[in-house]
Amino acid sequence: MDPRRNPFAPGAGSKPPELAGRDIILENVAIALDRIRNGRHAQSAILLGLRGVGKTVLLNTIRRAAEGEGIIGIPIEAPEGQSLPSMLVPALRTAMLKLDRGQAAMTLAKRGLGALARFVKAFKLSYGELEASIDLGEPGIADNGDLEADLIDLIDVAGAAAAERGTALVLFIDELQYVAEHELAALITALHRARQNERPITLVAAGLPQLAGQMGKAKSYAERLFLFTSIGPLERIAATAAIVHPIEAEDCSIEAEAVDKILEVTQGYPYFLQEWGKQCWDTAERCPITAGDVDLAYPTAIAALDDSFFRVRFDRMTPSEKRYLRAMADLGAGPYSSTAIAEHLGRKPSAFGPVRASLIAKGMIYTPGYGETAFTVPLFDAFMCRIMPVVN
Repeated sequence: MDPRRNPFAPGAGSKPPELAGRDIILENVAIALDRIRNGRHAQSAILLGLRGVGKTVLLNTIRRAAEGEGIIGIPIEAPEGQSLPSMLVPALRTAMLKLDRGQAAMTLAKRGLGALARFVKAFKLSYGELEASIDLGEPGIADNGDLEADLIDLIDVAGAAAAERGTALVLFIDELQYVAEHELAALITALHRARQNERPITLVAAGLPQLAGQMGKAKSYAERLFLFTSIGPLERIAATAAIVHPIEAEDCSIEAEAVDKILEVTQGYPYFLQEWGKQCWDTAERCPITAGDVDLAYPTAIAALDDSFFRVRFDRMTPSEKRYLRAMADLGAGPYSSTAIAEHLGRKPSAFGPVRASLIAKGMIYTPGYGETAFTVPLFDAFMCRIMPVVN
């Protein structure tokens, strides 16, 4: 069929044509943000889930909806190895300028810009014109060189500026699990203090399942400050809608048996649904899309997932890390005990401590329970068996 009309959108953070099964999550966060803007208490929202469940899509959808209501969104992606201050500075500067725009008489946004400039100086960051605006800041605000103390000042003054404009500031941080523990602790403390001061500033973040444990380790009260919401594969009804409705919107249809096959092979994970939907549309010669079309699309869909979703993560691994992951795949779908993995490789569990720690840091595995290990990427066990037919 005409690829120009293909409705499906596989891609990192690409919004699917049918955002199915997430209405309750979107509504709960929208309520929390409205409460915070109106000076009422609400927990910050943390979305947790494996790769491919649509966390980034949800984060972006929530941000766009909030901005449509006049809330100032601050989008940040936390890549591996980048410091929290270096991520916050440009994002907060943009937010402060939005609050200050056209408000010559307003002082708190300008005060926020000055505090940000002093923060840049204190942490020896470099960010263009901020270096030339140090005089805007008040001595002693966000310029001590202590991250926790300075971030408390910075978040507080940003929240005060938002309150002055009758709005809220929301940090939207993706891949939050990559933020170092001491920086995560400073951010949690700053947000906690801002809530105590009734500032309309909060966090909506997304990360891998281990993020909840990381935040609890960073600050013991994190579980009370944040609402952790687990995002998983779609239930059958929602997964079906994600496939059927976009096709019907293009005046086409898909047979029930074909849908069943797609749901079976994707296990309801949104990213996989989009890839399989795309490949089945391109494979089919006419409507309706049949079970036979799904079978014909199988090699192309698997190859596309291997190249665009799995391989990019596999290529970041060291040989020893690849062997460890391949051993996990040999044991089935998981989770796996660390002892079983080590025994499969013919060594003691202690021998793989550094490898396991590195894989957790890279976001490839996590610990769903004590002594357990699991992939953060759905269906990665099958990919490992394809890419490494035997354990080297």
